[in-house]
Amino acid sequence: MLKKRLIFALLYDQGNFMLSRNFRLQKVGDLSWLEKNYNFSHIAFSIDELVVLDVSRKERDINRFSDDLKTLAKGCFVPIAAGGGVRTLEHARILLQSGADKVIINTPLFDNQQLVNKLVVEFGQQCVVASFDVKQSIREDYEIWTANGTRCVEGSLSTWLEKIAQYEVGELYLNSMDRDGTGQGYDMKILEHLPTLTPMPIILAGGAGNFHHLADGLSHKQVDAVSTAHLFNFVGNGLEISRNSLREKGFNLAQWDRTYNAEVRSA
Repeated sequence: MLKKRLIFALLYDQGNFMLSRNFRLQKVGDLSWLEKNYNFSHIAFSIDELVVLDVSRKERDINRFSDDLKTLAKGCFVPIAAGGGVRTLEHARILLQSGADKVIINTPLFDNQQLVNKLVVEFGQQCVVASFDVKQSIREDYEIWTANGTRCVEGSLSTWLEKIAQYEVGELYLNSMDRDGTGQGYDMKILEHLPTLTPMPIILAGGAGNFHHLADGLSHKQVDAVSTAHLFNFVGNGLEISRNSLREKGFNLAQWDRTYNAEVRSA
């Protein structure tokens, strides 16, 4: 049986880390603040993957982002997925050379399939994560939004989920814009639009505020991983407590060997 995963996501904007609520951003602190409150060489034992997204509303500074990504990657032994504004192979390559193991793409999925194919060929299927930002419409259906939630994509969520299966990407990151930052739990109804046989792992995001929400997400048979980007709800030992609680409830999560990792770092 494949293990479930717990993912922690960081939202980055011009050197600062942000809280997001329904895609409205609030600055929390810079890299020094993050290092003070989140020691990733320690937190890595409580998560299975780290996601870092450049959500800058202004022109992105790729070099600054890559430098900060390198700093985050030091001592963090779990895989890192990074993205935000990736429009070229070179941009993706910079992220991978800066410590990322995977690249997350959003907008090109809908307007540049050629780039998606090139990324898969160049870096491998397992290296490319497709990201859908999903919002409930007035017709009680779901819409997909791109460009930091400013442009609505034509076509239904169900139709695009069928299409994405043909892109040969490695994973699908499903994020609820309605639940984003609310701490009210995941929008599980989004999952009803998934094809019966989904060939790629599904990561559910948007709305987690406590351990119970994480458990609800992981309980769904089509969900392989849950993600939270809420910096305050899981500050301190919040992630460690949540992971231990999930394991106690019987969820099939990896258990990292702290002793082995300490020996490797000191060797």
